[in-house]
Amino acid sequence: MTDNENQNLQKTDTISETSVYNNIRETLSLARVNTIKAINVEMVNAYWEIGRQINEAIGERAEYGKHLLEYLSIRPTEDFGKGFTIANLNNMRMFASVYPICYTLCSKLTWSHYRLIMRIEKKEKREYYEKECAECGWSVRQLERQINSFYYERLLATKESGKDKVKNEISIAISN
Repeated sequence: MTDNENQNLQKTDTISETSVYNNIRETLSLARVNTIKAINVEMVNAYWEIGRQINEAIGERAEYGKHLLEYLSIRPTEDFGKGFTIANLNNMRMFASVYPICYTLCSKLTWSHYRLIMRIEKKEKREYYEKECAECGWSVRQLERQINSFYYERLLATKESGKDKVKNEISIAISN
């Protein structure tokens, strides 16, 4: 074999090795993304369940509720780490109250998305933001921007032909 043929063979091997590596890299990247999504779904479900259990335990007993939340802000933190402040436990309670049926939760939304959306009082408006957020893949920051810019209200205020204009305006804002 000539030196030129050897060099061509080595280049082919390098291209083949690079191709295999790129496929492996893509597989691992996808696995990581899927793992993060699965963890997110389970944590959202866990927070809903924690909120449901706290609401059930407290019932109408406000003084007991205060004591229970103080207790729960300490014990789980010792066992599981951060995330169990009284404020966050109250968020979990609110979450379970706003969404009384767990299976209606959207697996595409994170806990951070739900913390924003559950504060919206009108059910129709809340459902709209959930749907748009999931379909459009809004980040938490984008969702917050849409809520604060009264996106839902602006869409309702415009005539049918104007809705496309508002949606295009939002699309441009998201891409920037």
